[in-house]
Amino acid sequence: MRAVITGGAGFLGSHLCELFLEKGWDVLCLDNLVTGSDTNIAHLLGNSKFKFSQQNVSEYIEIPGEVGAVMHFASPASPPDYLRLPIQTLKVGALGTHNALGLALAKKAKFLLASTSECYGDPEISPQPESYWGRVNPIGPRGVYDEAKRFAEAITMAYHRYHGLDTRIVRIFNTYGPRMRLNDGRALPNFLYQALSGEPITVYGDGKQTRSFCYVSDLIDGIYRLLESNEHEPVNIGNPQEITILEFAERVRALVGSSVPMVFRPLPQDDPKQRCPDITKAKRILAWEPKVSLEKGLGLTYQYFQQEVSAKPAVNDSIAAQSGRPSE
Repeated sequence: MRAVITGGAGFLGSHLCELFLEKGWDVLCLDNLVTGSDTNIAHLLGNSKFKFSQQNVSEYIEIPGEVGAVMHFASPASPPDYLRLPIQTLKVGALGTHNALGLALAKKAKFLLASTSECYGDPEISPQPESYWGRVNPIGPRGVYDEAKRFAEAITMAYHRYHGLDTRIVRIFNTYGPRMRLNDGRALPNFLYQALSGEPITVYGDGKQTRSFCYVSDLIDGIYRLLESNEHEPVNIGNPQEITILEFAERVRALVGSSVPMVFRPLPQDDPKQRCPDITKAKRILAWEPKVSLEKGLGLTYQYFQQEVSAKPAVNDSIAAQSGRPSE
């Protein structure tokens, strides 16, 4: 069994590569390292079952040999990234998904799309079930990510219905854990990095907007269960325990033992006021629900960030040498 994982050097993709190796699969990781990092997968290079290829999946993908599963995780995923890379985000959601689907079809492989809770936009109902069609501003600044993922879901279902491709769609809610970038721009890495650096913690709006945070190991377990299921329509994977951003910032500040102040900034356009998954379907179909508490998950993530903040960045050329291309 061989899995092709696009975006495999990213935060989620690298954890997914690890899981599939643990399950006995061969893994081919594809990533252009625009938002992914070679350090996320450097520890896997010594595994004979793991291969890395630095490439842009928005361009044609050609993979020799058999493939059992294609998992499309390539995309900028944090607001600073997709606002900085709007065209690339749209292309990887459209062209990249098309190419990954084409690869799965040619290889008669399973296909799993990493979609997002952003498909629900700024929702009018909470928690959000898969049956909710969402409230998205298609021409707003966040639309480049939201609509790229909504298109990706549509073309995935089209390949399933027209070609009979064996597809899966996971709608991923806020996830956290080791290997998140210090400059990721999302709430948890921002809060941890600022508190550890002695900087004021930045809260957008009044902080009363809610999020729910799922630890990465729980999410990856849910994704694997979905791939092994027979469900073709979208499935929410996330933690349904809501917390306000302000309360979350307080939790992080207490965890770090920091007395840094909080500063409030205007809420970005179309920022969702509520974000919470209805995981009834995941419980029923996958027998899945999160196991890692926020307290435990924050502790594990805090340890990782402590090491990252204190460590000197090191250049890793091993992957560039393997791919035959310069490191980015």
